[in-house]
Amino acid sequence: MGGVLEGTVALVTGAGGGIGSATVKAMMDAGAEVIATDLQAPAGGTLSLAHDVTDQAQWQQVADTIRDRWGRLDVLVNNAGTVKIASIEQTTIEDWRRMMAVNAEAILLGHQAMLPLLREAGKNREGGASIVNISSVSGLVGNAFAAAYGASKAAVRLFSKAAALEFAALGYNIRVNSVHPGGVETDMSELICQTFVDMGMAPDMAAARADSARLQPIGRTGKPSEIANAVVFLSSTAASFITGSEMAVDGGWTAG
Repeated sequence: MGGVLEGTVALVTGAGGGIGSATVKAMMDAGAEVIATDLQAPAGGTLSLAHDVTDQAQWQQVADTIRDRWGRLDVLVNNAGTVKIASIEQTTIEDWRRMMAVNAEAILLGHQAMLPLLREAGKNREGGASIVNISSVSGLVGNAFAAAYGASKAAVRLFSKAAALEFAALGYNIRVNSVHPGGVETDMSELICQTFVDMGMAPDMAAARADSARLQPIGRTGKPSEIANAVVFLSSTAASFITGSEMAVDGGWTAG
């Protein structure tokens, strides 16, 4: 996808993780200047910043930094996320609130803080500015032992649709879409597999990984780069007529 984001200024949160770091690389390979943020400033990116997405003041600090250097933001990728696998009976209110804060509330904070910069970009960018919110297949279908996580990711899906319609109604020229990865080869997926082993749902990690792969009819788990490529497409002017959509990048998991 070389060059499709040439001259684009993009912000990617959760850039220290598997999907986040792959997205930063794919966007830079496509010509973008990328602000990469995470709890600790991640490697990579044109500019790397420490950023707690649950902190409203830190969102404003990131916005101020972008405004001072670039004066606009063409693309916002809300990728930061967290997961805790547990039965409903064993899900604590603290676990619930943490997932809602990182996975859902941070989406609102990001839209609010970056909206002035995105509106500025939307005035001149062909196809408008773009927001890509990373959800999950768990935001589309139910999954056992992931009720709280699924609820937080479903919130991302519907928020994205509402934002797309609202910004269109206001004439902001900002597109908003959500991406829903299936099983992907990341540290988070490894943590989920280990949790299922610990719960006795799989005898070992090899079996847990095989169970995960079988959820995708295509017969394997995805690579972070495959999610990143979808993000690059939705961020580009090639997707200029796409807003309010949900893109499942899941090897067919949600097709049935």
